[in-house]
Amino acid sequence: MTNFNDRERGEEAKFAFDEETAFKIAARRNRLVGEWAAALMGLTEEETDAYKKAVVQADFEEAGDEDVVRKLLGDLTAAGCDVSEADIRAKHEEKTVEARRQLMGGA
Repeated sequence: MTNFNDRERGEEAKFAFDEETAFKIAARRNRLVGEWAAALMGLTEEETDAYKKAVVQADFEEAGDEDVVRKLLGDLTAAGCDVSEADIRAKHEEKTVEARRQLMGGA
């Protein structure tokens, strides 16, 4: 029975680790995509820092990535940037890969 309990604890620990890793990747990706959007909008360094935090915060509104995409599309459109939802989704995917590389590489 000990082996079963050990295996169960191991699976629980792995699940917790995987969930934490996914959260860290998503947060880093949101900061990266926020930085990209801030550059398109011509924000200052201070405004960029605040905007990146706002994009990360937007991800807590609902499950999934739709809240972030909606925020970016709304903000970029309001700023007069010629960016489509497809452009944002492509950049979102690109930044997910970059965030994963940074996190797994220890950068």
